[in-house]
Amino acid sequence: MKKFLPYVAVITSMLIWSASGIFIKEALTVIQPWTMNVIRFSTSVLLMLCVGLAFRKSDILRLQPIAWKDLPLFLAAGIVQPFLYYILETYTYRALSSPTVAETLLSMSPVLSPIFAAVILREKVTRNNIIGIVVSTLGMLMLVWVGAESFDIGNPWGVLLAFGAVSSAVLYTIALRRMPTRYSSLSIVFYVQLISLLFFYPFWAFTEGPSALQALANTPTDQLLYALACVGYLALFASVIAFICFCYCARKISVTQTNAFNNIRPAFTALWMIIFFQEALPWQKWTGIILIIVGLFICQKTQNTQRKAN
Repeated sequence: MKKFLPYVAVITSMLIWSASGIFIKEALTVIQPWTMNVIRFSTSVLLMLCVGLAFRKSDILRLQPIAWKDLPLFLAAGIVQPFLYYILETYTYRALSSPTVAETLLSMSPVLSPIFAAVILREKVTRNNIIGIVVSTLGMLMLVWVGAESFDIGNPWGVLLAFGAVSSAVLYTIALRRMPTRYSSLSIVFYVQLISLLFFYPFWAFTEGPSALQALANTPTDQLLYALACVGYLALFASVIAFICFCYCARKISVTQTNAFNNIRPAFTALWMIIFFQEALPWQKWTGIILIIVGLFICQKTQNTQRKAN
């Protein structure tokens, strides 16, 4: 049963993150983007700090101090995600005129993962990994592109920004793989997000600043409370639970196998749209969901085979 925990963890994280777009969209009707990120990650760091202090005697939930020799690794992880990734993702959507193209490009981490993992970590990329990624990526493209209204790229720089965002996401996973095993997932996510906040605050001050807080003060109470509730979901579920689950998985299985699960996010998003908005899916999208699931099974098959051999 224990061998399946990394897969349960990563599927949980993808299920949570796939619904995040709904809550982000709702929150942005009242709160400006960087103000939302600052509130979100400040809240998540505070929540993890409270948990760590409350369970100081627990081996799993206590916060462990960082050794000086490991600080550069934590610093690198905090810079690439969430800080750098969210900046590049935001400006990708602004630069590209088609949200469909932007979403497709930002979902390419499974394609880049084998390259980064092979070069940096010397991870072996097998035929099953490649076949599984290709199959699941085809399914993801069917989900995103079927029924799309626009395919105009817009500013070509948006493609470079999307590549930077995806690279940041993959590098974050690699950083998690390099983390010493003595650190708990809670400690890693706490310090990584705390470091990210140190970069978020100056960026927020130069882009939106106190004027954004003043605008919130003038917002009707019911609208403000609803927006803050949406940010609360993002802080607790998307920034704490999902990040910890993803961190746990990334430290147990390979970078290639972990990032392959990113292809399932559009499938979960489609299911959320069915549940919340009763959106009907054409058969092409259902076919895409099936391809994603089949591709993930193929991609993960190698590890099971190797385990039996050992």
